[in-house]
Amino acid sequence: MRTHLNDLLTEQAAVRGSAPALTYGERTVTYATLADQVLRMAGGLQGIGVERADRVAVFAEKRIETVVALWATSAAGGVFVPVNPVLKPEQVAHILADCDVRVLVTTAARWRLVADAVKECDALRAVVLVDEVVEALSDVGTHAYAELIASAPAPARPPGVDLDLAAILYTSGSTGRPKGVVLSHRNLLVGAESVSSYLANTPDDVILAALPISFDAGLSQLTTAFAVGAHVVLANYMFPKDLVRLCDLHAVTGLTCVPPLWMQLVDVDWPQEARASMRYIANTGGRMPRATLDRLRAVFPGARPFLMYGLTEAFRSTYLDPAQVDARPDSIGKAIPDAEILVVRPDGRLAGPGEEGELVHRGPLVAQGYWNDPVRTAERFRPLPGPHEGWRRPELAVWSGDTVRVDEEGYLYFVGRVDDMIKTSGYRVSPTEVEEVAYDSGLVRDAVALGVPDERLGQRIVLVVTPAAPAGLEVDQLRAILRQTLPAFMVPAEIRVATDLPRSPNGKFDRVRIRSEVAS
Repeated sequence: MRTHLNDLLTEQAAVRGSAPALTYGERTVTYATLADQVLRMAGGLQGIGVERADRVAVFAEKRIETVVALWATSAAGGVFVPVNPVLKPEQVAHILADCDVRVLVTTAARWRLVADAVKECDALRAVVLVDEVVEALSDVGTHAYAELIASAPAPARPPGVDLDLAAILYTSGSTGRPKGVVLSHRNLLVGAESVSSYLANTPDDVILAALPISFDAGLSQLTTAFAVGAHVVLANYMFPKDLVRLCDLHAVTGLTCVPPLWMQLVDVDWPQEARASMRYIANTGGRMPRATLDRLRAVFPGARPFLMYGLTEAFRSTYLDPAQVDARPDSIGKAIPDAEILVVRPDGRLAGPGEEGELVHRGPLVAQGYWNDPVRTAERFRPLPGPHEGWRRPELAVWSGDTVRVDEEGYLYFVGRVDDMIKTSGYRVSPTEVEEVAYDSGLVRDAVALGVPDERLGQRIVLVVTPAAPAGLEVDQLRAILRQTLPAFMVPAEIRVATDLPRSPNGKFDRVRIRSEVAS
């Protein structure tokens, strides 16, 4: 029985040690080699003072050393904190200070970038450089990765149980500074087994890791692969054609992306070999526009499309069975294995068919809370609705803040984010409904609908788009399509054309920033 994240590697090393586990560039390591490097790195981390529950941040691009450092932290008994490599120094410093990181694993170039910013991180005691040792940049001691990985291996079974803390993933949220979502070993293990089961992953799969590891779906690419002994190809996104090349080179069978990335990949010419090897494509991090999904299915006629919904606080929540995509292309599906999804009306009762309510997730995937933030934890992690026995402590569930609708057969449909909903002329309008029509027009590449304060309407709808064609966009043509398709109260009062839309580090549209720019 798996009780610790490191069990994923030790099991695979024992049964298929010579099989490829990770590839980065020209380098591939087997499961036996990866498991050995993890335990040696764990011994090295313990040697520089990492103790049980200490936080170790990993701030580097996707590479083999990055994965080793994450799993080695777990094997040493610590808690790993993956930091998105595109973050600015002040953002990195906030994360390190917020969860009292003791050791930072990074590259020499990134250490030079953030050394001044992290000087106020009092808990930081050591920096491990994966590529080269540089001159002293602060009072914090530096160590070479090669030095630590040459250490005697740590025991294969570190102390602790599956409820021990394993990772902290920082998520931006809609307001305020990023908050750290705390995950246990149990959360990660159940998530790996759940997702790999409905994706039907096997040791024959080759999975391209295109999303940031600091993103829950990006980390899931590793855990689900290691759960079954699949081969992971690490990709640091540069241009869409680079991902296509890697898919072709390694005969990738599984690819998960967020909608903005899919919108770029669908415009690239895919070699026939890359199309033929793809067994499944999966979407996460937002609703896939129907027009984009249709084009993807044309590119990959033999691939099964998985439309997934999740939140960092529960890792994954729902997926749509590929067999239902034609019948219910707008649905986010049903609960993943080992989870239960409830739809709760504002009055606390469960929603019936056709009714809307907040999506509430219960089960072993529910995270432990937000690091050192009891107020926000209490807001998001709340008792299940309904009566509670007096002798039993109420079970906590994740109240997502997302409004969904349930149909007669139990399939769920995303309506909108509670704090993204637009209130105009007495109506509540989901931005996705407006955006979908814009995408279906074929005239736009990106689309974000926002509610802007309006004295008469409450909020007026502003649609910000980028053109699909190099020649630009005929705004009147798009407006005519919107008027033809949408009821009057949903037609945007204003359409703004931009050359590009800002995105968060995880690749999602940065609605907060876009809203701020529109307001100004």
